[in-house]
This record gives sequence, C-alpha cells and structure tokens, in this order.
Amino acid sequence: MTDHDPAFADHPDASLDAIGLLCPLPVLKARKRLKSLAPGAVLQMLADDPAAVIDVPHFCAEAGHEFLGQIAQDDHQIYRIRKGG
Repeated sequence: MTDHDPAFADHPDASLDAIGLLCPLPVLKARKRLKSLAPGAVLQMLADDPAAVIDVPHFCAEAGHEFLGQIAQDDHQIYRIRKGG
C-alpha cells in the first residue's frame, strides 16, 4: 500500500496505538476497541510487531471485519480495519 491508498484518504473513526506490543496483544487490543464501534466504523491501528502483518488480516477474516490495508512507516505499520456488521 502507499500513502495515496484510498483506504487511508479519510480520517478513521477511532485509533489504537499498539506500538511496543507483541503478538497476540495488537489483535486482542483491536478486538476490544472494535467492540465499542458501530458497524462500518474504521479503526486505525499502529503496530510494530512483525507478526501483525499476518495476524491483523487473519483476525479480520475470522471475525468478519474488512481489512482495508496497511501502510509501512520507518519503524511501524499503520493498519485500517472496517468493523463488520
């Protein structure tokens, strides 16, 4: 993904800073944060756990959320998740 990805053009409805957390904590924190959001809301999560690149899309597929993509930064990734219905 690039900084010009349409999934990252709008502001997210909520954000989560999971930098410094290791597997499975980024996904567990995302699950908890998504529970309080309305269906269709977008969560932006920052994470630097190398396993999150695999874990976040897998979590979305299993939980019924839409994985909108990720952007790589110098020292972390930015993930976007749309809450499923």
